[in-house]
Amino acid sequence: MSTGSSIRQRPRHGPASSQQSVSSPSESGNGHDYQEDDHVGEIYGPVGPTHEFERLLETQKGSAAVVAVLTALAFAVRFYKINHPDQVVFDEVHFGKFAAYYINREYYFDVHPPFAKMLFGLAGWFVGFDGQFKFDNIGDSYSLQHVPYVGMRALPAIMGSLTVPVVYAIMKESGWPTVVAAFSATLILFDNGHIAQSRLILLDAALIFFMSLTVYCYVRFKKLRYCEFTPEWWTWLIATGVTMACTWASKVNGILTVATIGVAVLIDLWDLLDIRKNREMEIFWKHFMARAIGLIAVPFVIYLSFFYIHFSILTYSGPGDSFMSPAFQETLLGNDMLMNSHEIRYYDTINLRHKDTRVFLHSHVERYPLRYDDGRVSSQGQQVTGYGHNDTNNFWQVIPTKALPETGRARIVRHGDIIQLLHVNTDTLLLTHDVASPLMPTNQEFTTWARDDKSRFNDTLFHLYMRDGNDGDTWKTKSGYFRLVHGTTKVSLWTHPGALPEWAFKQQEVNGNKNPVEKTAIWYIDEIIARQGGEPFEAVQKPKAPRGMNFFKKFAELQLLMLQHNAGLTASHPYASGPINWPFLFSGISAWTENDNQKQIYLIGNPVGWWTCLLGLAVFTGVLGADLLARRRAIYALSDPIRNRLWNNTGFFMLVWGVHYLPFFLFSRQLFIHHYLPSHLASSLIAGSILGFVLSETINYPVSVRGPATQVRRAESSDTGLRGPITVVVFGLVLFLMFTFLAPLTYGTPGLTGEEVNSKRLLSSWTLHFAAKKTAEVVL
Repeated sequence: MSTGSSIRQRPRHGPASSQQSVSSPSESGNGHDYQEDDHVGEIYGPVGPTHEFERLLETQKGSAAVVAVLTALAFAVRFYKINHPDQVVFDEVHFGKFAAYYINREYYFDVHPPFAKMLFGLAGWFVGFDGQFKFDNIGDSYSLQHVPYVGMRALPAIMGSLTVPVVYAIMKESGWPTVVAAFSATLILFDNGHIAQSRLILLDAALIFFMSLTVYCYVRFKKLRYCEFTPEWWTWLIATGVTMACTWASKVNGILTVATIGVAVLIDLWDLLDIRKNREMEIFWKHFMARAIGLIAVPFVIYLSFFYIHFSILTYSGPGDSFMSPAFQETLLGNDMLMNSHEIRYYDTINLRHKDTRVFLHSHVERYPLRYDDGRVSSQGQQVTGYGHNDTNNFWQVIPTKALPETGRARIVRHGDIIQLLHVNTDTLLLTHDVASPLMPTNQEFTTWARDDKSRFNDTLFHLYMRDGNDGDTWKTKSGYFRLVHGTTKVSLWTHPGALPEWAFKQQEVNGNKNPVEKTAIWYIDEIIARQGGEPFEAVQKPKAPRGMNFFKKFAELQLLMLQHNAGLTASHPYASGPINWPFLFSGISAWTENDNQKQIYLIGNPVGWWTCLLGLAVFTGVLGADLLARRRAIYALSDPIRNRLWNNTGFFMLVWGVHYLPFFLFSRQLFIHHYLPSHLASSLIAGSILGFVLSETINYPVSVRGPATQVRRAESSDTGLRGPITVVVFGLVLFLMFTFLAPLTYGTPGLTGEEVNSKRLLSSWTLHFAAKKTAEVVL
């Protein structure tokens, strides 16, 4: 290796000697610890790579040429045959549908924030999509319905393509040479998993693109730490907050990017608090407030703005109405609660439905048996059940327990009233008492009691509590969600999907839940059957203006529902996998199949790239562990610049990897391999850092932008010689060959024979379709 010793030497010295190469905080006058210089900036001094070809790559034109080639290749592999298949693929069934709802302005509900989906809606509108195709089923044809799906797929493909130069820029801005930056970018460029996800109408391309931009902006911000509070410093701080908000608002997993930057900022602030830095507390608080503004206030305002736009667009009733509260639903044009919500008066005949299971409160002349199968004794009272069909046995009359005027609004039923419910067909009053219910011995039985028999009057009294109700609120059909709490025992009228035996015609059990505020004990009035005296109720539909609702109430309600439903995605799925499997590529996702031509899309990463990244993680962990052990014995194998680069810069990439990966071990919801893609991007940055560490004994140092009090120090430059470009080119070729080998599974074309499918199954755990069955000849 032809290089000067002043550049190539890797010093082995202790703390005392290491201090000689930098000025002390008191000498510099600004209290900075220069040995923590971990981010890129200008190289101070004329020293550079010794090999002419490497010097060419490190020029501005050379770097621009490399990134131009990488970007062109990224667009080529992601747009190649993007029109195939011309059918709905995997989760396009969801996110394409949401784009249609934006175009039609129909309200929908989803567990993910709206930003990326609004972009899909905008892309669809731009290419002429009318929103009539609803993406109902995987395999539905786009061509037959004249859907401009290629234009909609182009948006994630563009973001997926641009992620490649962003990865390159992160490595360059982190001080690594061009060949190392190209290495990390190539890991994303030819990754089958990233390509498959970014060619479809899915959220992951947007998530990963904005996540990578966040990492880039934070690196740019950190390299300006000697130029604090300058306009450029503020620009990159705010840019970090903006891109972080876009990541968070693209997919619910984006909250992990927020957590990553949060942890990095806490470490940064902890360092600034160190009294050895000779900083006044006033300076610390200025830094604290600046980060609070740029990384908390700004992102939160932007995140809120996406929901404000979301609500402003979706003003019509749609499939998401039923998830929302009545107050929310009444803000939507054409909503059933808005159009058909009527006030209920005493002596009205109504039917009641359970909010979650949608069964009607029902009763009939049949009675509970004397003994249940477990030997318990019942009251033998009239059965009260939940019934899925509307008939006259679902009719109940609202009976007052207080004196009423002949006319006027005092006859309207209101929140907090004590009422009785009369079963119209049997002329009996709803009652509950301290008798165990048929299926749940811990809950109370519901039955009815003769109207004329006053001996159990108190047991027929119920408090009407409307959900989120206030004194004076009126009880209404459709929108008046309520809880019925027994006056004596305080149990809630409740039902669950459990079916009663044949003696109750396998109808749903209704019982008294001993929790008076049980969240699932919510009912609503479906319709008013008749007014007092049996006069049929005829609802007169009149156009009603939507009701107003405070934006922050709508926002808070939707956020809570998103969290609840995301946590509730626990059903099994044939292609779900655990986090421990992801880095090893033990399994993928079958996204689409076509039986006639034996074509399939199987989401799986490039094994060469993924296993290289896994090796990079292992080597990085080993190097840091060995360094810590060596220093306990006063062995200083790494120079301070190299050590600090590994700890601070590559350590930051490790933080990105860990925060985007480890929390999934705590989740009980469905998980898939595409949840690892953000961590895979971070691991590609780590793998590049390790390659730079292996190829050269020096690094580009110092790396931060020089501040007004920063002293000029002796410069070092990474020197990989020809072995760097050769290594990256050879590795890129191997990566490309593996990419092309798996390309039929990534692009879904061409179709494969059974034997060809078997050849593509690199691991036996890959669940590929159309595989040939192995047969053996039997010799008689």
